[in-house]
Amino acid sequence: MAASAKLTEVLQTLSAQDSTIESNPTVPQHAQIHELNDDVVTTEKRKREDADENADADGKPSLHPMWKTSLCSYFRKHASCSHGDTCRYAHSEEELRQRPDNTWDPTSERGKKALKTVTGEKIAVKDGVMMTELVGDDVDGEGGDDGFATNQALSKCLVHLPMKWSSENLRNFLNEQGIPFKHAKTKKGMAIGFVTFEDEEQLKSSSEALQGKQIGNKTLEVADVNPRSFEKISNANIPSSGTLGDVTNDDNLVVDGSESKKRSSREVVTPLAHLSYADQLEQKKYSLMQLLKKLPRNARKACPNGVPVPEWILKSREIGGLPCNLEGIIESPIVNGYRNKCEFSIGYSMEGKATVGFSLGNFREGVTAVEEPVDCPNISTIACKYAAIFQEFLQHTDLPVWNRFKNCGFWRQLTVREGRSNGNVVDGETFDGIAEVMLIVQVSTASFDDAQVDAEFKRLAQAFVTGATSHCPTLPLTALIVQDHQGISNVAPSDAPLHSLPIAAGDPERDVNISAADVRIHDYISSLRFSISPTSFFQVNTLAAEKLYSLAGDWACLGPDTLLFDVCCGTGAIGLTLAHRVGMVIGIEMNAAAVSDAHKNAENNGIKNCRFICSKAEQVMGSLLKEYLEVPKEQDDVPENNACPEPENGESASHRSENNNSEIENDVPTGSTSENGNTSMKQFKNVVAIVDPPRAGLHPTVLKALRTHTLLRRLVYISCNPESLVANAIELCTPSPTEIERGNKDNRGWRRMSSAGLARHRAKSMPISEAFKPVKAMAVDLFPHTPHCELVMLLER
Repeated sequence: MAASAKLTEVLQTLSAQDSTIESNPTVPQHAQIHELNDDVVTTEKRKREDADENADADGKPSLHPMWKTSLCSYFRKHASCSHGDTCRYAHSEEELRQRPDNTWDPTSERGKKALKTVTGEKIAVKDGVMMTELVGDDVDGEGGDDGFATNQALSKCLVHLPMKWSSENLRNFLNEQGIPFKHAKTKKGMAIGFVTFEDEEQLKSSSEALQGKQIGNKTLEVADVNPRSFEKISNANIPSSGTLGDVTNDDNLVVDGSESKKRSSREVVTPLAHLSYADQLEQKKYSLMQLLKKLPRNARKACPNGVPVPEWILKSREIGGLPCNLEGIIESPIVNGYRNKCEFSIGYSMEGKATVGFSLGNFREGVTAVEEPVDCPNISTIACKYAAIFQEFLQHTDLPVWNRFKNCGFWRQLTVREGRSNGNVVDGETFDGIAEVMLIVQVSTASFDDAQVDAEFKRLAQAFVTGATSHCPTLPLTALIVQDHQGISNVAPSDAPLHSLPIAAGDPERDVNISAADVRIHDYISSLRFSISPTSFFQVNTLAAEKLYSLAGDWACLGPDTLLFDVCCGTGAIGLTLAHRVGMVIGIEMNAAAVSDAHKNAENNGIKNCRFICSKAEQVMGSLLKEYLEVPKEQDDVPENNACPEPENGESASHRSENNNSEIENDVPTGSTSENGNTSMKQFKNVVAIVDPPRAGLHPTVLKALRTHTLLRRLVYISCNPESLVANAIELCTPSPTEIERGNKDNRGWRRMSSAGLARHRAKSMPISEAFKPVKAMAVDLFPHTPHCELVMLLER
């Protein structure tokens, strides 16, 4: 009996200890993600009594360094904890405390909110809505004066309203909530509304009542308004014939004295600049890990009934919920001044000055203020110099700055594109290595006199030339382009009219009347010289792009018998840098100027085993795969072994010389046979695709083509938006059902779906085919000081 009682006591003790195991004790964030292979943190048992070990000089128990800085996992699961006051973990958000490194438990609400801030998700509006254009009359197209301009001190801005709300919707909502007001209006295309009250007491009580109100799935925010209604200033401050440029320096325009609230361009453009570069990389790695965990979760949900769950999903639990190993993040060779393309908005600062810089927020949320690019470490010295030259010019121009509320004006945007000489790294102080600069000024010439516009363009060219030559050392200036764009947004279509302005700087033999379509600057990647036209895509961090393309080529397992599809190829940078390692490259790009650049780049570098096609990938991907992969059965000798071929020095170069008859083409193929015939096509025993899509990801038709052509065994996905990569990977990696359900295409509510939810929905209608699986992933930091980076993932069947 004594032995039995002893055994029972021991079992009870062990059971009590097991119930207190903390499965994932929170450690500082940098410790969690410092090593890639430490996905599982060693667990430890929580101690009940540590009086002997953790006692101070007075005999009182001392606090553990992590005391109350992490939520109790047992409390989270069972909403209770039996340890009482002896538990060193927090049991509510109120008890939770900040860690020694000033971070929060990532599983807590505060931690999740902090992560959203770092990853660039929408955060609450607390600093006021920074208006710089007229918001007083005709706010939503109804006409008339709403009293806003004359009652700015008694006005508030409501942010996160439904986009489709009219002024009538807003007034009805306020009446339903019993909110007294004097005037209320919305702005079409913006998620904001302006409300004016009778007096201070009404403003205060109504603001408190509206703050945090729920409208559907949106939470209302009440913000201060800092408008700069230039055209509503009293006649004493503006002459009758004055223009917008005449009244841009009046300090009295600050309505509520909110100068201390003003955000800086550094905070908006480079939100991670306050961290060391090592901490930035850890922050990005942690964010990527959280995004990648969505892939196995959603792919599991999308698995059809009766189909076994893929092994890679089952193994994801062993690596912390990731779909594959995240092998690290490659650092950028240069951290400061790395951008070779900078797009500066033109608008008014909070002080009412015409400014060339960056917008301080989202226009849809009512932020239109523009701030100079001061202390933005990612912007090059040359770009800042030209922005300052243009800003000085705007103080004396007779043409107005673009007004986003009225959709009128002239000056809109300045783009500075830089080209580096071969083998040089940029010095942020002296800008050594930058050999060529192209300036692109976006304007809207509608409703302006041609003679006046031409005169301003001559003055603009002279201002840039004078500013460049007067600087010591002289600023490089290769070309000055004007882009005429009439749309609401500054994002112009690729076919927007371009005009070249003559400049006096540079080679005196240079034709100053050169067509804008022929203007190019040049940059180098892997010793290859690339021509860049005004609207062509080219990676903004050239030296980091070399590492990115090299990584993609290594993972693609290229060889002399490889046919490489470069989807969304731009100027052909990926395909051309890898052409010496493959038999043939097929590049697809919808931007005609970029395809023209790709042709010239291949010709200038003596590369003849490339073919570039100007078209949307979704329109030609299927026919190209059929053309090159569906060879006659009697000639089909594609091996089943798809292992990476061993690199053979010399063989790649010799094979490249044998394929001189693979000409570069402009036309989109429509079922035509290759110039080399089937005999040439069947030599490609290894077919690989490298895709580098825009932020929205691959078109569903492209995904379908990649998925259904089973001879394509390997896919390298390069993404500037990891969220779209995850969504596309769900469709590529989810197994097909045994039978496609017909007539079940319920697309209702797709606008409210997340990207992953929409991908799960599309995966159900994917044709029956062999799915890919994620093999490994690696990040490349092309954008230091920002939350963004490129993510590369290898997918294989």
